[in-house]
Parts: sequence; structure tokens; C-alpha cells
Amino acid sequence: MQTSRVPTNGSVGVADDGPASASDAALVRAARLGDGDAFGLLVDRHGPAMLRYARRLVGGSEADAGEVVQEAFISAWRSLDSFRGESSLKTWLFRLVHRRAVDLNRHRRPTPIDDDLISRVMDASSDNPLQDVLDAELLEALQKALDELPWNQRAAWLLREVEGLGYDEIARTMGTTVGSVRGHLHRGRRQLAERMARWR
Repeated sequence: MQTSRVPTNGSVGVADDGPASASDAALVRAARLGDGDAFGLLVDRHGPAMLRYARRLVGGSEADAGEVVQEAFISAWRSLDSFRGESSLKTWLFRLVHRRAVDLNRHRRPTPIDDDLISRVMDASSDNPLQDVLDAELLEALQKALDELPWNQRAAWLLREVEGLGYDEIARTMGTTVGSVRGHLHRGRRQLAERMARWR
């Protein structure tokens, strides 16, 4: 009987293009066999988006976001065998980040959202000083409005509008139903629209 062997040359046993082009599924298979390099590629591939989501969810703290993502990756490494592929790996990893952020949030007071969130949503202004002032005021207003959203509405809005996840993916990430996601998004968008009405 032939046994599987973890590649020792840095490759994860996939396409000739190299391990960086390997699919998530191939990297997960290799990581399950103990290939730390394969898991490292998954960290490189999904870590930036996970950190961005965590940072916005925990109120902009780089330290808290880093802790949340680190704990999520430790949990992912330990529980790779439990990942059955019912959702995408990205959704599963976002779910782990979400859980860690919820735990952290339970013990913290709310803090303002990082400006990076708004910068990503808004296009950069021209060199027009008046436009720069107006953009800064708009960003500040949007930040305050987002900061006042309830946790689930804020999480759903970030996952949909910033990370571009579908309703099913958001439901899996948040551990809820698609109907609940739609409700959180509807209420969150309505509240944001009311708060931002003067900017229309």
C-alpha cells in the first residue's frame, strides 16, 4: 500500500508553477500532513484580509487585531482536520477571526473604527483643498456612524461592503442564518443612510 508523503523540497506536491499557485485545498491537504510551509502559504494568502477584518471589528487596535488573527491561525492549525470544505477556506478562517473578536469584544469597551476602513471605501480626493476638507468631514461622519452600529450590523456590513463576501459566506462567518444577515444588513444600511443623509 502506497502512503502519502509530505514534500521536503518546499513544494506541496501540486502544479509545476510552484507552491504559491497551489489551491487552498491542496495546501490544506499538505498542511494536514504536517507541511508547515504549506500552512505558511495559507497564512500569507489569507492573513492580510483576516487582519483587515479583525482590525475593523475590534475598533482599530493593531495589537488586538494581531492577537485575534494569531489566535485564529493557531486554532486553524490545530483543527485543520475539522475543516471539511463545506465552505471556502476563507470563510472558515474569517469565522475563526470572528469568534476570537467576539470573545475580545465581550471584555472591552467599544472604540472608534480605524480610518483605514473609510480610506478603503472612499476614493482619494484630488488636490482641491476644499474637496479635501469635505472628504475629511465625510470620512469622520461615516466613521462615527459605523462606530454606532450594533456589533452584528457592523460585522455584516464590513463583511459585505468591504470584504465582498456573499450572504451565505457571511452567515457562516457570523454563525447565523442568511435571513439574519439580510436583517442586520438592512438595519445597518438604513441607520447609515439616516446618519449620512446630509451628505447626499
